[in-house]
Amino acid sequence: MSRLVILGSANVDHVMSFEYLPTTGQTLMSQNYRIEHGGKGANQAVAVARLCSPSTRVDFICHLGNDTLAHDMCHSWKLDGIHSDGVSKIDNLSTGSALIFIDKNGENSIGVAPGANDNLSVKALMEHQELLSRADWLLTQLESPTPTVIEALKLVKQQGGKTILNPAPAKNIGTEIYKWVDIITPNETEAEAITGIEVHDEDSAAFAAQILHSHGPSIVIITLGARGAYVSSAEFSGLVAAPNVMAIDTVAAGDTFNGALLVGLSQEHALFDAVTFANKAAAITVTRQGAQRSIPYRDCLV
Repeated sequence: MSRLVILGSANVDHVMSFEYLPTTGQTLMSQNYRIEHGGKGANQAVAVARLCSPSTRVDFICHLGNDTLAHDMCHSWKLDGIHSDGVSKIDNLSTGSALIFIDKNGENSIGVAPGANDNLSVKALMEHQELLSRADWLLTQLESPTPTVIEALKLVKQQGGKTILNPAPAKNIGTEIYKWVDIITPNETEAEAITGIEVHDEDSAAFAAQILHSHGPSIVIITLGARGAYVSSAEFSGLVAAPNVMAIDTVAAGDTFNGALLVGLSQEHALFDAVTFANKAAAITVTRQGAQRSIPYRDCLV
């Protein structure tokens, strides 16, 4: 049985739609309102759980508030088969939340209150040391405190597991983290933030990938939206094209890609095939509205 661990954030998204975005001091009536379960870590955990085989164990390490929102999220994750051993509910802290305003053209303004996500310290992580030490794979992002992410990657690597870092959101985290990373999966913006190279085609992606390799990761996968993903590795280098679909909402597409990539690799698929599988899963996600509710199940792809 494969043991896959995802560490990261969990948020409740409050989404409002407007004709145009309000300016300072302006009050507008929303055309509609919905609540979505989100957060990059939770999105990726859901993607892994929905796309993996029944013999796989999926654990999610995160901090939530001890509130109604947290209970709803945990119930939803349980239905998808995510184990709750790594989920902690913290008294006197709120579950992370995001307030998202979207206009008719798809432009948005977002405010995030990280809440309990910021409470996932290195000390708190040590409560899950056994879980990490038994992991075959760890997938993580940068919405949790950076020292915690580094320590988690280090623990898994030292115990012989493999690691994937999705360096999102883009921010300066130094280079120490990369020596514990087997696979790094930035998008164009994140690749530029790390390397200083503006990624706009295959040649620039290849150049950025070489800089990323020099930091430590043996496999670099730069996601390029509708074009697919550029892969750089000893096994294969080049563009893996994405299916041509009519996108209506790109929320959680990158998270779906990362979750599906982990599933493919954990099932010992060739790298090209794993990226192809990830592209297909992400392509389904963009044809649906919402965050976690847009993530497909395994039977949609096999």
